[in-house]
Amino acid sequence: MGKVRRAERDNPRPLTDVLPGMRQFTGLVSISLVLGCGQAASGQAARVRDTNQIGWFVYEGDHRLGRRWTLHTEYQWRRVYFIRDAQQSLARLGGAFQLAPRVSVGGGYTSLITHPYGDYPTADTGVPFPEHRFYQDVQLRDTLGRVVLEHRLRLEQRWQGQLAEGKGRVVQAWEYQNRIRYQLSATLPLQGPRLDNREWYLTGFDEVFLSFGRRVGANVFNQNRVAGGVGYQFTDDFQVAVLYLNQITQHADPELITGLPVFEFNHGFRLNVNYNLPLMKARK
Repeated sequence: MGKVRRAERDNPRPLTDVLPGMRQFTGLVSISLVLGCGQAASGQAARVRDTNQIGWFVYEGDHRLGRRWTLHTEYQWRRVYFIRDAQQSLARLGGAFQLAPRVSVGGGYTSLITHPYGDYPTADTGVPFPEHRFYQDVQLRDTLGRVVLEHRLRLEQRWQGQLAEGKGRVVQAWEYQNRIRYQLSATLPLQGPRLDNREWYLTGFDEVFLSFGRRVGANVFNQNRVAGGVGYQFTDDFQVAVLYLNQITQHADPELITGLPVFEFNHGFRLNVNYNLPLMKARK
């Protein structure tokens, strides 16, 4: 999500000055993706609905390794019934390179464990299953008045473990899928034209997930997440935010008895802690 750094505040030139036409392009992409996936999710008149209350506890850190390189660390502890039961455990490690003041590219590795949850769990073995991912992304930052915008386009290569029935967590095969994600996030300072230390801010994002490739079939729409809330910046490198989170997810497989598609409608909260501990001083 968009976090405002002092270097960005001291450089008021918008991204549209660096990349002409970017605002119009990204605006059209945002509208097209959101509308297209909204139709995909709402167009299923006959479907199975699974509603869950979720609580996501998220740590993210972008640790400076030099003038242009950063190390990304992330852990997400995802729960259902807000905190009572396990949903997912996600750990991510990656890196990013600053191409321009407001353009960066990155990539890395993600490890995910999904626990059985809800009325229609994605795996019928009754035990958690693993997933491994590699990802590549590009992030673009822009300003619109007092609002700081961040666009992120991410490609993922996913290997989902298929468990052997009756053998616990033994993986008998790995199913490969591709996915593309687009996120638009925004940050609005509440106590002045720019976000400074010891100040509050509003924050929010919308992210759409689309699957593609031979193994996807008709389920191109994977999920959509939208969140919004309030945060507090202690320092340039330390922020905490609490957001309302709404998630719509389509299962890859239909319900066993009816054959209808299964959609999760999950809602709850997301607690974000961002701590960007510098590992090296930036060279000027």
